[in-house]
Parts: sequence; structure tokens; C-alpha cells
Amino acid sequence: MHPTLTIAVKAARRAGNFINRSARDLDLLTVTTKGPKDFVSEVDRKAEATIVETILDAYPDHAILAEEGTAKGANADAENLWIIDPLDGTTNFLHGFPQYCVSIGLQHRGQITQAVIYDPVRNDLFTATRGRGAFLNDRRIRVSRRDHLRDCLIGTGFPFRDGSYLDTYLLMMKAMIEQTAGLRRPGAAALDLAYVAAGFYDGFWEVGLNPWDVAAGSLLVQEAGGLIGDLSGEGDYLHGGQVIAANPKVFAQMVTALAPFREELTRKRPPKPVDPAP
Repeated sequence: MHPTLTIAVKAARRAGNFINRSARDLDLLTVTTKGPKDFVSEVDRKAEATIVETILDAYPDHAILAEEGTAKGANADAENLWIIDPLDGTTNFLHGFPQYCVSIGLQHRGQITQAVIYDPVRNDLFTATRGRGAFLNDRRIRVSRRDHLRDCLIGTGFPFRDGSYLDTYLLMMKAMIEQTAGLRRPGAAALDLAYVAAGFYDGFWEVGLNPWDVAAGSLLVQEAGGLIGDLSGEGDYLHGGQVIAANPKVFAQMVTALAPFREELTRKRPPKPVDPAP
């Protein structure tokens, strides 16, 4: 394992252990609201602090982009940027619904080079280093081999923060339900991308995402032989907020299936990814 990836795994496991301990006492947690249907708990903040501390102990000159804003602005000119979601699926976690994860990606000179997604509930560790493949618990993973969208299980996420384009999204869902074998919405985008990499899903799409939702998962998908892009199939997925990920044949079919809705989403201006908390 690459030394940098080893640090990321150490950070993810530390955060995951804290999350698991906290899950036993959900009623005692302090929860605040960042926006409509957008919650943050003391677990998010403490898990993030644990991750950032572990990384900066090893790499004090690296920069951090984390959902809750820990170490925001430090080492702003660094070539290495860690993109972190300490608890993707907070709403699931707060309700005791066991679908959430820790997501850590390292961006070097604009390119994601290391990725860790850790599911503390199942103790599933997804890892990738650019050029070296993607792994689940040290076993190589590949995207699915299905050729036709009609045979595929597809994941998505609802645009839960802003309802301004919900009607369009429901039409997208209707189109995909009619053209696929099934649609799922578990509620943790980073883990959804890991599932595409592992072949559990044949594809995934969502809009309104932030870089920390996508960074680690994007490398996992690519290293597992899949494609990832925005709704046009292009490269502006990390900061553009729109994502399609799938095996290569299904990716092209998803871009085509969702094409009729791109203009409407642009016209309604889906909310740009938010800055981390101050």
C-alpha cells in the first residue's frame, strides 16, 4: 500500500471507530441545522477533527478541504489537497439507518491520486491509488459487466437541500425506472460511488453534490474500470455538482437517457456545491 494511502486508511479507521461508538448513544448527540434538511452533529465535527489531525501529523504542509471546515485556509498554496467527508450520510446516521461512510481523497496538482471510503457499519474498506487499481478489503474490485441499461441496477440521490428542481428530478427518476431493472436511493453518495466501483450498482447519478462527496469515489470508479463525468459525460464532475458514474457501456446509455433533462436543470440552476462550514 502506498505510504500516503496508509495514512488515509489510518485516519478513516480512527474516525470510523469514533462513529461506531457514537452510534450507541444517538439520543445524547448534539445536532444542529446547516440548512433545510441538512444536519450536522458533534460526531461529524469530531470525526473530521480526528481525520485532519492524523493527516497533518504526517503531512503538516498539506492543505485540507473538509465538509465542516476544519483547517480551512491552511497551506493554501500546497500542491496536495485532502478532500474529506467525515460522515457522508449524516441523516441516515442520526436515525440509526446503517448506511453511511467516511470519505477521504488526496488531490495532487488537481488530480485525485489516493482514495479511501470506509463503511464503519460493515467494516468495509474501499481503497485506490491512481494507476494501481481499486480494492475492497484488499481484494481487487471491478465495475459490472452488464451491457444494457434495461438489465441494470442504478443508484441515485434525491436533491434534498433545495426543492427548486425536484419536479425535474422526479422526471429523471421516472425515465430511469422505466429503462432499468431497478433504482435505489440509500442516501450516502460516496458509498454509492464505491458500490459502482465494486459492481454492486451498474451505475449512479446525482446532482447538487460537493467535492467531498465525489473525490474519493471518483478515483475508485476509474481504477475499477468505470467512467465518471457530469450529466453531459464530460469532466466537470468534482466541482460542478453533477455526476454520472458507471461501467463504460452503461455510462454512455445513462448520458443519453438523462440528456433530455440537462437543459432544464441548467435553466433552474441547481445549487452550486457549498463551501465548508466556517
